[in-house]
Amino acid sequence: MTIKWTQLIIFAVLFLLVSGMGFVAARWRRPQTMEHLDEWGLGGRNFGSWVSWFLIGGDLYTAYTFVAVPALVFGAGAMGFFAVPYTVVVYPLVFLVLIRLWSVSHRHGYVTPADFVRGRFGSPVLALVIAVTGIVATMPYIALQLVGIEAVLKSMGVTGHWPIIVAFGILAAYTYKSGLRAPALIAFVKDTLIYIVIIVAVLYIPYKLGGWGSIFDAADAKFTKSPNPSDGILLNANNQLQYVTLAFGSALALFLYPHSVTGVLASKNRDVIKRNMSALPAYSLLLGLIALLGFMAIAAKVTPIGTDTNTIVPQLFDKLFPDWFVGIAFAAIGIGALVPAAIMSIAAANLFTRNIYKEFLHKTATPKQEANVSKITSLVVKIGAVLCILLLDPQFSIDLQLIGGVIILQTLPAVAIGLYTRWLHRWALLAGWAVGLGFGLWMLYQIPNAAGTKKHFGGSAFPLAKFGFDTKMTVYVGLVAVAANLLVVVLATLLFRALGTPSGIDHTHPTDYTSDEGDVRPVVEDTKRDALTALINGEGGNRRS
Repeated sequence: MTIKWTQLIIFAVLFLLVSGMGFVAARWRRPQTMEHLDEWGLGGRNFGSWVSWFLIGGDLYTAYTFVAVPALVFGAGAMGFFAVPYTVVVYPLVFLVLIRLWSVSHRHGYVTPADFVRGRFGSPVLALVIAVTGIVATMPYIALQLVGIEAVLKSMGVTGHWPIIVAFGILAAYTYKSGLRAPALIAFVKDTLIYIVIIVAVLYIPYKLGGWGSIFDAADAKFTKSPNPSDGILLNANNQLQYVTLAFGSALALFLYPHSVTGVLASKNRDVIKRNMSALPAYSLLLGLIALLGFMAIAAKVTPIGTDTNTIVPQLFDKLFPDWFVGIAFAAIGIGALVPAAIMSIAAANLFTRNIYKEFLHKTATPKQEANVSKITSLVVKIGAVLCILLLDPQFSIDLQLIGGVIILQTLPAVAIGLYTRWLHRWALLAGWAVGLGFGLWMLYQIPNAAGTKKHFGGSAFPLAKFGFDTKMTVYVGLVAVAANLLVVVLATLLFRALGTPSGIDHTHPTDYTSDEGDVRPVVEDTKRDALTALINGEGGNRRS
């Protein structure tokens, strides 16, 4: 394939420009020292409304979203629009859950969701499980950012893995130096480019293709001939349940991912989070427009490069726009990979440092040692993500993302429900996690892909017929698995409490969950209260809600 030099030069210039911003970010709002997780990993916990809006938006709407959502609409039709309602539903959930997590984390200096679990349930083992789960679920998500970069590189005629290695090498360098400040600063450029590209696309492409009527007619004609009964421009009896459960399950999973929590904990107060939960749905409007690119690609008779359907959007832009604008669009997608990849690697590194290294390997680690370990771990995480792409079929990496969603959902009882009640028993939470994870992976193992080329781990739609129901409907694996998890947690909690099994000490207080900035209780007060609680309750710990 011939290299398209105009596109490549514009892409490279913009990519290097934002990379330079990543290095400069270390001086942006520069603290006295970066040798602390609060500064390196959470940007000083002091981001205001605008910075948080761009950071969280850039964190949740990734390069994979910009290429995979329209690719799914291109291949399956209406089912691909599940991403729109799930990103609408997620913000009320974040409002209910993450605001409380921000408050208690601000009070106690928690950096990760596992930190909270450790304090809430008094169980380092449960915290370890939550940390490992978060790291494992995040790894394929980081790798998937490379899918977006690969797609635009292929469309520009650049082959081989060396450009991706170079790109992630630059990413690793400025993340190591600047921490969370780098993606926060870059997010301004990334989101501005994305908005410009998508608005131009939804105005210009329908004009070129004869209007929206022609676009929907072309899509309807394609799906009418499809042998798959679930395909179509409208939902039908076969896919409605899958659509609803996938949208709701994905919404639950999204705010449990460590990188989502990291973006929220970097906000300076609760009001910043509240304003963002009101304003972030603007991204959902953008996502709906992005999804429509799949129907536009059908009307434009776009074909993917080889069998890589992720190249649908790049090929659409390459076909209908001049090279200079295509270069800008490709840069937007490429830069769109840098922001979430940086935040994800930082979040995974913080989990390892706080909940594995400090908890089990070096309990007396200083803040400087914590920061250094987290920096090194973030490099290791990025190397692992690159290896996923180099050693595995990219399509397999996409399937891994589905597995990641099922995995992270199993932390919902301990993290999300734990923010509202202390009633759940720590050992019951471990049992529920194990059952939910095992059941979810078993269901995923039973699912072949649509092309019939893989017998296992080929999707997340589980046929209800395998549960004995006489129907062709399917359901999202993650939601079924977390339901089993919750059932086990409740039953096991009743059992452990009936047996009088110790439940651990709760190091938090009800007022911790509604506190705002400047409302931090002295650590000595926590120490005295915890000692008194242990004395009164013995080994049973605190059981207040």
